[in-house]
Amino acid sequence: MNPAASSLFRAPHTMLMGILNVTPDSFSDGGSFLHREQAIAHGLRLTEEGADMVDVGGESTRPGSDPVSEAEELSRVLPVVEGLLAGGVKLVSVDTMKPGVAARCLQAGARIVNDVTGMRNPEMRAVAAMHGASVVVMHMRGTPKTMQRNPVYVDVVHAVRDELRAMLAEARAAGIEDVAIDPGIGFGKTAAHNFELLARLGEFHELGAPVLVGPSRKSFLASLPGLEVPQRRLEGTIAACVLSAMQGAAVVRVHDVAECKRALRVADTVKGVTR
Repeated sequence: MNPAASSLFRAPHTMLMGILNVTPDSFSDGGSFLHREQAIAHGLRLTEEGADMVDVGGESTRPGSDPVSEAEELSRVLPVVEGLLAGGVKLVSVDTMKPGVAARCLQAGARIVNDVTGMRNPEMRAVAAMHGASVVVMHMRGTPKTMQRNPVYVDVVHAVRDELRAMLAEARAAGIEDVAIDPGIGFGKTAAHNFELLARLGEFHELGAPVLVGPSRKSFLASLPGLEVPQRRLEGTIAACVLSAMQGAAVVRVHDVAECKRALRVADTVKGVTR
């Protein structure tokens, strides 16, 4: 088996995963796309701007957030997934940690499960394998509610890499062939940890899986002057995406697709890739 051979996460250029939050409380755009038609229109716009895939989430995972019921999350995401597919979006991802939500969205035609808990739930692995889904396993310690309570690592890159190695092995053992790894920027890490992960992103390639990075508008950027407000973090997000691309990230997950695409065109050209 060669998971990379037919991976949805591999392309000559750095791929863009557009973020579509259908939640009232996400840290940056909560409440902006609560209505089905509004959310679908935004997802189609992200595709027009250059998103290779659209990631639909119905439960906020910002630090300190509370979980929602499966029924509530499903009522938010499923109509949007269906609408995006009907509108011609080829690659739809569902951002969920609930196997029931993943199953319904995959049945509707979604092809990717983006799980912030790293597919650690055996039921989630079984659902993904049964549907032949591609998956993103992300590193997080604790839960969104608790993850930022004094995170400590001796060497954050070594620790995250070793934990991702175990998650990757579990996913593949369950029969999931196409797995991307995400170091979990902002999930159970200090600002210093996040910058260290970006600086040493190349060390994750030894795991032999496509690397996805999600720095978009995140609070670690607020440790820098002038970037305190999420809406003022576009340039910081672009910088993080370019740094990631230059170190071989296969996918970057962003809110601002058009702007990041223009920046990544420069990075890809430097790497010898034509978009």
